Amino acid sequence: MGEKKGFFKRLAEGLSKTRNNIVASVDNIFSAFSSIDDDFYEELEETLIMGDLGVHTTDAIIEDLKEKVKEYKIKKPAECKEFLIQSIKNQMDIGDSAYDFEKQKSVILVIGVNGVGKTTSIGKLAGQFKNEGKKVILAAADTFRAAAIDQLGQWANRAGVEMISQQEGSDPAAVVYDAVAAAKARKADILICDTAGRLHNKKNLMEELRKINRIIDKEYGDAYKETLVVLDGTTGQNALEQAKQFREVTDISGIILTKLDGTAKGGIAVAIQAELGIPVKYIGVGEKIEDLQKFNADDFVNALFEVDLGKDNE
Repeated sequence: MGEKKGFFKRLAEGLSKTRNNIVASVDNIFSAFSSIDDDFYEELEETLIMGDLGVHTTDAIIEDLKEKVKEYKIKKPAECKEFLIQSIKNQMDIGDSAYDFEKQKSVILVIGVNGVGKTTSIGKLAGQFKNEGKKVILAAADTFRAAAIDQLGQWANRAGVEMISQQEGSDPAAVVYDAVAAAKARKADILICDTAGRLHNKKNLMEELRKINRIIDKEYGDAYKETLVVLDGTTGQNALEQAKQFREVTDISGIILTKLDGTAKGGIAVAIQAELGIPVKYIGVGEKIEDLQKFNADDFVNALFEVDLGKDNE
């Protein structure tokens, strides 16, 4: 459990700017108001929206809070903080089947625009899966940037896993075809494909992903298919917008949210989950391999509100 506790601590530290952005303001509202009235809810609503939780999510949280206040006949603002925390957690619950792909033979397509930490995230995931004793193969199917292939190669070396690649500019689907053949021949547990995310050219991207998906369905039909989109947490509402655009291009089963350390926009993790109904499955709070972790709503919100910090880090 040491590693888990260590991550919780780093998560709490990484969310410090987000905490100052949201939680400090929330606490001010709780102490400034002596009764729960429309003004109280309005202030709270404004703070949550400003904290990147998004309008839709904030509405749901406030509605939930109003019901609880009625149900439990709460009179003092401070007494409903617990309910607020619980309501935020409820918005982010990702269900039990989110990580099914890790337990079976699977192929993971990872999409994302340049600069969001996509290749790094793939490298970290590969390293973690390898450490769990899984056989992992990487496919360098983001072929339009030579740097992407080189960078993935470095991560493959670091993680001690095999990478399938072709030269820059080759057909991404051809790389995936080769990688599927390699995964079958080597009886790989997980094949991770690094794919492009050129949202400025959606039609091409859609066509490319369709082609890749066709090859996987045809050549590797018995593998569990997971499509993860990597988003940069520091971009806040832009990350949400990107997720929406990617969803127009392909089916997405999860989000990897990077760079949450040192940004005030960590509230976006709540918004993505609630606004899009796409679970945030991994979050990154630093450079190390273990700084990318499975997302846990309870841990995230507890770290944000500094709940049970002492208890969890004994």
